[in-house]
Amino acid sequence: MITGPDIKAAEEADLKASLTQVLPGSYDNELLKDTVTLHSEEGEVLVYRARRAGKVEAVVYRVTGYGYSGAIVCVMGVSREGKVLGVRVIKHAETPGLGDKIEPAKANWIFSFDGKWLGEPPVDKWAVKKDGGVFDQFAGATITPRAVVKAVKGGLEFFEAKKVQLLDEAGEKP
Repeated sequence: MITGPDIKAAEEADLKASLTQVLPGSYDNELLKDTVTLHSEEGEVLVYRARRAGKVEAVVYRVTGYGYSGAIVCVMGVSREGKVLGVRVIKHAETPGLGDKIEPAKANWIFSFDGKWLGEPPVDKWAVKKDGGVFDQFAGATITPRAVVKAVKGGLEFFEAKKVQLLDEAGEKP
């Protein structure tokens, strides 16, 4: 029989696995306990901070885009320099065989964000190629990658707007 504590432990393990997929490198704090909640245009954002020797080296948080079949929820890791460390889709209902190419098991497309920041590509190029941007779209499924690109760009804009709080540079310690 599965109990409440078992479910909570499994959910925590799944969350930690998702976070570590977008957070390469080492950190020496308890990621699930070093959090801050900040406000964005979309509402509250729970941010996980990865520290090394007390200094925030990276942050991870959820971003959401809206695809053909509804919300596409991603986690993204961002370095203290504002570069994408990784993006993974954790929930979507996109069409199998078309929009599901946002999953790393189906295609490498999601890795195209790694190392990118708001200056590379330039802000006006954060779009799919069909819209004049630099990111590939999928044959028969432009809406899905367009939604993810917009979500990741929005996540980087959130990082830039909240950088002091995210990196704990205001002198606040958890």
